[in-house]
Amino acid sequence: MILQFFVQYYSAKESILFHIVLHFAVPLVIALVFFRSSWQKSFFIMSATIIVDIDHLLATPIYDPLRCSIGFHPLHTTIPIIIYALLTINKKFRLIGIGLLVHMALDAIDCYFQ
Repeated sequence: MILQFFVQYYSAKESILFHIVLHFAVPLVIALVFFRSSWQKSFFIMSATIIVDIDHLLATPIYDPLRCSIGFHPLHTTIPIIIYALLTINKKFRLIGIGLLVHMALDAIDCYFQ
């Protein structure tokens, strides 16, 4: 509901900025709520998974605000997403998996509102 309001009343430029901020705000909230004792480390690891967007460099143009990342970019497809989910099983890789799944969820939400 909040995202729908935002998309309706703000420009595309502001919507892009909001999307990028969410890629850091959501991991911060998760770190503070679920990993309180090590929230800084948890936040850093989950936020670092934004590196998954390196696959955008393979696309032409590199950035297209009207293109849905999910299903288009190689690291945003079904098999990698399943692997990201499997990462959450192992405690050593759990934060990476959570960060990647949050990233994919935010990108999927962005696709819905395009």
